[in-house]
Amino acid sequence: MRDNEILSTISALVDEEHELRGRLRSGEVATDEENARVKELEVALDRCWDLLRQRRARRGAGEDPDGAAARPADQVEHYQQ
Repeated sequence: MRDNEILSTISALVDEEHELRGRLRSGEVATDEENARVKELEVALDRCWDLLRQRRARRGAGEDPDGAAARPADQVEHYQQ
């Protein structure tokens, strides 16, 4: 996945999160349903940002950014910030 594709995916996930929160405010979805999906979106976003950072780091080090790979969710979710 190229940088522009990752950024497009990030944008789509953020848009979905905003839409979901709007549907919650209007009563179209239940809080439990919204919370579960928001957690899924957060994990997907973390994985996308991690992949983008890997690609940028590889490029900055003079390496092929296509050598970067998406890491498993359980690995990305346990990073310290």
